[in-house]
Amino acid sequence: MNKIAARDMVVPNIHLLTVEAPDMPGKLRAGHFIMVKADEFGERIPLTVADWDEQSGTVTCALMQAGRSTRKLAEMNAGDCVSTFVGPLGKPLQIEKFGTVVCAGGCYGIGSIYPVARAMKAAGNRVITLIEARGRYLVYWEDKLRETSDVLMVSTSDGSTPFRGRNSDRLRVLIEDGEEIHRVIAMGCTFMMADISETTRPAEIPTRVSLNTVMVDGTGMCGACRVEVDGNTRFACVDGPDFDGHAVNWDLLRIRRRAYYHQETISEER
Repeated sequence: MNKIAARDMVVPNIHLLTVEAPDMPGKLRAGHFIMVKADEFGERIPLTVADWDEQSGTVTCALMQAGRSTRKLAEMNAGDCVSTFVGPLGKPLQIEKFGTVVCAGGCYGIGSIYPVARAMKAAGNRVITLIEARGRYLVYWEDKLRETSDVLMVSTSDGSTPFRGRNSDRLRVLIEDGEEIHRVIAMGCTFMMADISETTRPAEIPTRVSLNTVMVDGTGMCGACRVEVDGNTRFACVDGPDFDGHAVNWDLLRIRRRAYYHQETISEER
């Protein structure tokens, strides 16, 4: 069992979970995820890594409280132990010097996009980071992202920031203004990643997304995380979670993500 070093609610419904895992930080790369289970009765759920510290031997993940299992994690405190904390899993993102890279994050993806922006900046890219939320009160890690980005742009749906809209709206403006973009990476809710992919499709800008599918074991054995990419079935846990956003069957992904919605609602009520 792994001990929790810290659990903080940074904004309503978004928690940062920092866990002691001494052997893991040295192996982690941007895009990796962890399988976490709160206790023996909980579900194994995937959380994309938001940060890590080799000196302290800790790993931080951002999670959104959305169901019973994430509620359990959100109710834990420093000193408690999670029964499962396995990683790094999945394939890391391709990090190299592309030119200008746009990193887009929303909700828990604001935390998940941080190591991506950091790695892309370290590789010599010009990094433009876009983050979105319903309101200013749901924005976090602005200072950290500003340090790793050449440009940071914040968008809110309610207009509580100067730009009212979504990441896709901000990206569309950049493209229309003639910004030369060599790669886009999006992390967050399915709608946002699909929207970003459709925004970059006409301009044929390479776009990578981190698919947040339903997972059980996270090692390619159960098949619960299967997705359709370029007409072929892929397992998000071992073939991804990083995929070409223009090749993903987003309609099928949305349906599969809602497969256990009814059961999850009943579990939460109980």
